[in-house]
Amino acid sequence: MKKLWWLLLALPFLFLVIFIVWFGQATSGEGPLQSPQQVTITAGQGVNAIAADLSAKTVIGSDLAFKISVVLEGARNSFIPGEYTIPAKANIRKVIEILISTPEAEEVSVRIQEGWTAREIGDALEKAGVLSADAFVTAVSTPDSRTIAPDRTYDFLRDKPATANLEGYLFPDTYKFFKDATAKHVVQKFLDTFASKVSATILSDIRSQGRTVFDVVTLASIVDKEVRTDADRRIAAGVFWTRLAHGIALQSDATVNYVTGKQALQPTNIDLSTASPYNTYQNRGLPPGPIGNPSFSAIRATANPQDSDYLYFLTKPDGTTVFSKTYEEHLANKRKYLQ
Repeated sequence: MKKLWWLLLALPFLFLVIFIVWFGQATSGEGPLQSPQQVTITAGQGVNAIAADLSAKTVIGSDLAFKISVVLEGARNSFIPGEYTIPAKANIRKVIEILISTPEAEEVSVRIQEGWTAREIGDALEKAGVLSADAFVTAVSTPDSRTIAPDRTYDFLRDKPATANLEGYLFPDTYKFFKDATAKHVVQKFLDTFASKVSATILSDIRSQGRTVFDVVTLASIVDKEVRTDADRRIAAGVFWTRLAHGIALQSDATVNYVTGKQALQPTNIDLSTASPYNTYQNRGLPPGPIGNPSFSAIRATANPQDSDYLYFLTKPDGTTVFSKTYEEHLANKRKYLQ
């Protein structure tokens, strides 16, 4: 009788010991997850639903151990909606720690095409969920980069007119941004990339020719839209610099398209007569600023143009460039290739 009595007294203690061992192993031992797993916590999602989702994804080995642990840690109302990455072998304690912390920001890759304007870049960033296009364009419209990066001095902006914005310096490349990033962070990343890609040697070459980086970037933005290959870009840049030196209007169709918003291979007479300081058929010299954000290829070609006897060129429908020495030759080429 006494043995039975002691056995009855010992059972609760035995069950407690078994529970402690099981619970300790379930919450502190290695979890069943074999590789990192994405987990989403939604607003209003309860502990039972979270436990069921984690169990279904093999993140945890025991719903019960998870729920008990949540109660013991006072975390029932501490789960934060968001996206989380749970590492392989994470135990329940680690899983709870992750799910009640600030969710990690989602990173996205965005390809910025060569020649895009700030508005086009903004649209791509908005589509990717990085930030709104308007917020980006507003940030880029600042004439002073110190409002974006107060702790940075960009040598390539040294000769930029005080009233000019940052169009032209948003270097085209493939970027990784966090979703819901700040406009300042995004624009600073573009400027930092320009600084790393356009070397001090190129900047020195530009200035040794008596030119400004701003003028080179402005002309490069035109060359980028007019000509496709590296070799032809150097020749085209030389043609444009020669025209500028002789006071001849650039007559760039790309600048007319910038004004009209079209992508015409050959603008109409009405397009050509559109009044705008960016219309290089109506105005001599460079436009007030870049008409897009040029590629490294176009910047390099404009900084190191190839001298030639050409004064004219056109782009054929297949994208190749035809150069001419005289206006008569240029007209003949237009009739041959564009009409």
